[in-house]
Amino acid sequence: MATANATLPSDALLDPADDLRRGNTARLRWRTGFDRWVGYLLPFLFLVALIPIADVIYFVGSKALPTLTFGVLLSQNNYQSYNALGVPLISTFEILALATAIALALGLFGGIATAEFLSDEAAGWVRMSANLLAGMPSVIVGYFGYFAFVLYFGWGLAVIAGAFTLSFFMIPYIFRTVDLAFSSVPRPIREAAYGSGAGPAQYIVRVGTPIAFPQILTGVFLAMAIGLGETAPIILTVAANVAVPANLFQGATYLTYLIWTGYQFPAGSVALTLAFESAFLIVIIVIGLNIVVRIISARYRKRLEGLYQ
Repeated sequence: MATANATLPSDALLDPADDLRRGNTARLRWRTGFDRWVGYLLPFLFLVALIPIADVIYFVGSKALPTLTFGVLLSQNNYQSYNALGVPLISTFEILALATAIALALGLFGGIATAEFLSDEAAGWVRMSANLLAGMPSVIVGYFGYFAFVLYFGWGLAVIAGAFTLSFFMIPYIFRTVDLAFSSVPRPIREAAYGSGAGPAQYIVRVGTPIAFPQILTGVFLAMAIGLGETAPIILTVAANVAVPANLFQGATYLTYLIWTGYQFPAGSVALTLAFESAFLIVIIVIGLNIVVRIISARYRKRLEGLYQ
């Protein structure tokens, strides 16, 4: 028997697990190398993505900065005749602030209700509806706002009609962010709050909201940046006005309106100058919003360190 065993091929004495281990080692080596190369590739791709952004900022800035001064920003002269952005700038912030308040109220309520109170099936339908609304073309929403708020409610081409229409673009982003923020609150924290006798309102105000606040803030600022760049809803629902609106039922001039109407004019005209200046202001405001929200969120997260453990 010993002689017979000695004459067996050497492959027959190998453990089948050795092949598996060698295969696992080869796959592990490939994955390690792939992760290393991806680590080198991602910064390069990030720089590539910055090229068109930098190009847009340079192109618009080169056209706007030579004429953009504090006097232009503060001047409330008639923008149709003078290089003055005071009235459009104030009107833009008024419409944006009102639209943000409307979207925040509805988005916050809807997101909390979906994450905390609705059944899984109902929440799925609500989330699908929010995604559909987020992908709706701006001109469609603009026409909806025109027929609903301008004609049906009889508000006319006014600030309030534009703000409500603009809020339709902002609600889905705030809603989805609030929904995800409250859904991501760790279950042990939620159970501990309810187990200690807290009611739903107490949990939401004192436990859920402080934890979800950084994500909610991100969604609000993202919605504001998106709303700031919309044009069709404002053109279809707000009449241009050379003065700051005295009430919500008057017209107003939005910054994107100056871009839409001014870019077709020849070089050196006041309208084209205002278009480039408005575009540069929108870019700077959007970048500023992103920087502010990151700084606030980072500082707030430091205060919450250790809360999840």
